[in-house]
Amino acid sequence: MPGTLVAMPGVLPEGETVPVDGSLPATALSAVGARGFGVYVHVPFCASRCGYCDFNTYTAAELGGGADRESYADTVLAELALAARVLGDTPPPRVDTVFVGGGTPTLLPADDLARILDGIDRTWGLAADAEVTTEANPESVTPQSLRTLRAAGYTRISLGMQSAAPGVLAILDRRHSAGRAVGAALEARDAGFDHVNLDLIYGTPGESAADFAASLDQVVAAGVDHVSAYALIVEDGTRLAARMRRGELPYPSDDVAADRYLAAEAALGAAGFSWYEVSNWARSEAARCRHNLLYWTGADWWGLGPGAHSHVGGVRWWNVKHPTAYAKRLAAGESPGLAREVLTAGEAHMEDVMLRLRLASGLPLDALDPAGRAGAERALADGLLDPAGHAAGRAVLTLRGRLLADAVVRDLLP
Repeated sequence: MPGTLVAMPGVLPEGETVPVDGSLPATALSAVGARGFGVYVHVPFCASRCGYCDFNTYTAAELGGGADRESYADTVLAELALAARVLGDTPPPRVDTVFVGGGTPTLLPADDLARILDGIDRTWGLAADAEVTTEANPESVTPQSLRTLRAAGYTRISLGMQSAAPGVLAILDRRHSAGRAVGAALEARDAGFDHVNLDLIYGTPGESAADFAASLDQVVAAGVDHVSAYALIVEDGTRLAARMRRGELPYPSDDVAADRYLAAEAALGAAGFSWYEVSNWARSEAARCRHNLLYWTGADWWGLGPGAHSHVGGVRWWNVKHPTAYAKRLAAGESPGLAREVLTAGEAHMEDVMLRLRLASGLPLDALDPAGRAGAERALADGLLDPAGHAAGRAVLTLRGRLLADAVVRDLLP
C-alpha cells in the first residue's frame, strides 16, 4: 500500500552492544553532518493509549519511578550532554532540523519543550533557517501554549487529526472531538507557526468514502500547508488487533485503502497540494518536512529519548525502550544506547532505493545495478514509472506506481 503509519516502534531490533560511553568508530565521525544533521526528540507520554497504537509510548499508569514528566526535560538534556561528548571534536556544522515526536510531546509544559530546544541550540547551534517541528494531539494545545512554543523557536507543528468522522475516531480510540484538529490548526496559524501539518489515517473499519471525503474537505478548509495520510496498519498486541481477532471489526481492505489514496490525491491536488513523498503532500517546496527528508536521503541525526534511533556516518543505534531504564542509565553517567549496527554497502544501497523511490524526485537510475535497471524498464513498461523521469535518468513513480511502490522496490533490488 502507498503509505503506512510510522513512528517510534514499540519493538526494537537486535544489534551489537553500544559502548558504555556511547563512543562511535572514527570512520563514523569523519564527516558528521556532511549531508545534513537533524535531532529527533522522543517524548513517550500519552494521556491514553489509542487502540491502533504500538509505538513506544506510556500512560501515567504504565510508568514507574524515574520517568515522570516533571524531570523528563532534564533527562533529555543529560543525553544531549552525552551526545556532545561523543561527537567531541567532530560536531555537526549546524543543526538543520529538530523534530519532537511521541507520544504526545505537548503533554510536557511548553516551557520544557523550549528548554530542550535551547539546549540543542547551545550544544551544536541551530542553523539560521532551521526547521523545528513538534507533534501534538489537538486537545493537548492551547492558544497560549502555541504562542510559547512559537516564541521559543518552533516553526512547524504536526497535529494528529486522523479523521473528521466521530465514529472513526471512536474506533481508533482518539480522545479529541471531530472538529478540534481544525481548530488547533487555526490556532497554530494565529500563533505564527510557519507551517502546519494535519495527519490523516485512512482505511479504518467502518470508515465510508463520504467520511474520508469530509476529512479531506476539513483539512483543505483548515488552510494548512502540509498533509500526511497513512493507511491503517493493524499491529499485533494492540486493542484494535484483538477486536479484529474476536470478529468485532473487519480487517482493513487493501482495495478500500487504494480507493482512499486516490481520493486523497484528487482532493489535495485540486486544492493546490503536490505529493513529494508517497504519503505526504505540501502546498509548496518550503512546506515540505525537511526533517523527514533528512531521513529519506541518508543524512545524519541524533535521536534523544527512550527507544529513539540515531544514524551517524553509517552507524545506526537505538536507545533502551523503557523510560525508567533510560533515565537510570543517564543518571549513572552511561549511554542509554541498547544496541547498534554498522550498515554494509548492500544494506545502505537497499535502504537508499527503498526510501528515495518513494520521493517525487525519484531515484537516479545509475544508482541501480544492471538487474535493477532491467527491473526499472519492466516497471516503465507496466506504467509504474514515469516516462519523462526515466528519459531524464531517474526512476519516478506514477500514480499507479505509488499504489504499488513496494512491488516496484522489489523489482529494482537484487
